[in-house]
Amino acid sequence: MNAALTGFFTSFDPAIMATTLTLISALSHAVFGAINKGGIDPYLNRGAINICYSLMTLPLVIFVFPLPSAEVFAILALSYFLHLAYEWLQAAAYVRGDFTLVYPIARGTSPMIAAFIAYFVFSDRFEPSQWFGLILLSGAIISLALANMRLKKRNAQEKKMLAVTIAIAVLTGVMVALFTNLDAYGIRFSGEPFAFLAWFFFLGGFGFPLVALNRLRKMAVKPSISKLAIRGVIGSFVAFSSFGGLMLATWLGSVSEAAALRETSIIFATIIGVFIFKEKLDLTRVIIIVLIVVGAIMVKFTW
Repeated sequence: MNAALTGFFTSFDPAIMATTLTLISALSHAVFGAINKGGIDPYLNRGAINICYSLMTLPLVIFVFPLPSAEVFAILALSYFLHLAYEWLQAAAYVRGDFTLVYPIARGTSPMIAAFIAYFVFSDRFEPSQWFGLILLSGAIISLALANMRLKKRNAQEKKMLAVTIAIAVLTGVMVALFTNLDAYGIRFSGEPFAFLAWFFFLGGFGFPLVALNRLRKMAVKPSISKLAIRGVIGSFVAFSSFGGLMLATWLGSVSEAAALRETSIIFATIIGVFIFKEKLDLTRVIIIVLIVVGAIMVKFTW
């Protein structure tokens, strides 16, 4: 199965396939963020999603794919802890701040850090125009967060909470940069990308769901388990497309480019924020979104 899937993806032009997978991942991640932020509670949402995608991949790791080698398992274990930290930080940020504030800060922080790490780990090289595009992309994304922040008047207590929220969102972006490079290294090192993905998603069910369960026990009013389950199943399929798509993109192409292009998810996230969460969109933010698109194009194409 792994050989058949690998053959299918490698039968296309690697650069085109990597770009396509990255853009699909970007759209999926914006949807995933909305699923995680909305509804019942970000902690419970994420816990339900992780349980569901772990159960979905259980038959694959039992009957289809072999046990990973000790070296690959070590990479998966480290990835497990990085993703656990990321999931906790992201949920904490979503509880405290608006989707259109938290999401851009986290996504704007990660591409630059990811590119620097990839330079040393994978010898990824950017042309000067690409570095300029990356700076434009990250700067525009963070500017979008600042523009969203100015839409609300806040008292002293709210400003203090805002500072904490921003700090958590920045740390979330750092985790994204770290696990993007580690997962790219792991999926390449394993030599069996789909086996690596199956074990990655299976192990994800043993981390954050425990955090969610602890939070659920402390709730005075318990949410509907059926609604949580539905959100978990839908979120699982989106997660396969989001995180799986990104890992496959870094397996086929440049890690730096994938890390940068994936952050075009902020465009989709802004649309979701406006139509789903009823958040406002003004001319300033439209201009910033255009700059994000320009930056992404410059990262992908050199001249």
